[in-house]
Amino acid sequence: MAGRQRSARWQRLEDEALLDLRLCDLGLELRGTALAARVAALHAELEAVGLVFRPYVWFSNDWFTPDGLTGFAAPFYLAHPRLLRLERHQMLEVEGGGLAECLRILRHETAHALDNAYGLRRRAEFRRVFGASSQPYRQTYAADPRSRRFVLNLPGWYAQSHPLEDFAETFAVWLQPGSRWRRGYAGWPALAKLEYVDRLMTELRGQRPRLRTRRREHSVAQLRTTLAEHYRQKKRRYGSDGGALHGLALRQLFSDEQRYRRRESAAAFLTRLRVPLVRRVSTFTGQHRYNVDQALLESIQLCKELALRLVRSERETHLDVVSLLTARTMQFTSGGRPRFTR
Repeated sequence: MAGRQRSARWQRLEDEALLDLRLCDLGLELRGTALAARVAALHAELEAVGLVFRPYVWFSNDWFTPDGLTGFAAPFYLAHPRLLRLERHQMLEVEGGGLAECLRILRHETAHALDNAYGLRRRAEFRRVFGASSQPYRQTYAADPRSRRFVLNLPGWYAQSHPLEDFAETFAVWLQPGSRWRRGYAGWPALAKLEYVDRLMTELRGQRPRLRTRRREHSVAQLRTTLAEHYRQKKRRYGSDGGALHGLALRQLFSDEQRYRRRESAAAFLTRLRVPLVRRVSTFTGQHRYNVDQALLESIQLCKELALRLVRSERETHLDVVSLLTARTMQFTSGGRPRFTR
């Protein structure tokens, strides 16, 4: 009750006042949130495949799964719509804000917790299939968008960043209901990884975890950083991926001014031209259409969040969009930075 009473006060604050609060002052709890319902859906997916393992989840400042724990942290902004709006205003995007995206991340983090619970990385076949977990995590990694040795789940070809991320992404694809991974990855070397995960999870069905923990590292109740400082640090950390700069570029191409309110929305325009745009940029850059589509979907989402509308003619805008989408696609594929930690 105390948490709900405190939230009733801060949820009415303007951004400037809200940013002055410390994370520990928000009084957040998982129960009753949209994320709690999504975690319940995740648990139902695990039950459906016969796994008894159930990760626990707590709020912190980001997504991460600490080594040695059988649960994982989720970002605080998923606790309340007011915090979602603040995240969007500050970062121009909300990682895990949508249902499908959130479930993809939950499945990914569950794999890390599952690895901790059953000691999967120590298995010889695990190391043979995915590589040694002792390999260092890098701040950046050079992704090969054309590679078929890795599954596609999170943006940025994240499976290519580290052997443990390769496993987590493969598990996430395997767990997704109705993914039809055998058909979707037929002919890909990545199929062998999915088949190994399938055999491994069949072996684990009905087995209790070797390790069970309840510790919650860096929970919001322990974080005395203000929201303002949190976002200053996050912008410095994430600035290299160009997401905020891409939002500014879209603002230069489209507009949120009231005088254009009767024009077609930028999101609708990009959605309507999605197929020819992806085809054209893919042909021009030599990039796989999936890669181009990921960059375009990011642009559509940003246009929705920024309420952007067309300013110039469709022909002029189309040419500029091709240039912008080409640049963003090449930025995606020139390298990546791990966002989701173990």
